[in-house]
Amino acid sequence: MNTEHANKHIACTIKNCKNHCCCADYCSLDKIQIGTHEYNPTEKACTDCKSFELKN
Repeated sequence: MNTEHANKHIACTIKNCKNHCCCADYCSLDKIQIGTHEYNPTEKACTDCKSFELKN
C-alpha cells in the first residue's frame, strides 16, 4: 500500500488507520466504504468508515 498518495477527495484525520496518508490529512485509498452500525441511523455518530484498518 502506498500511503504517500493523498486522495484529495477523501479528507481523513484518523492517523492510526493503515490507509491514512503519511504526509497529510487524507486517505490514501482510491475509494472507501461507508456504513452504519445502527438499524436506523439518525446522527453522524451512527456512521462508520468500513475501510478502516488499524495500523500495525
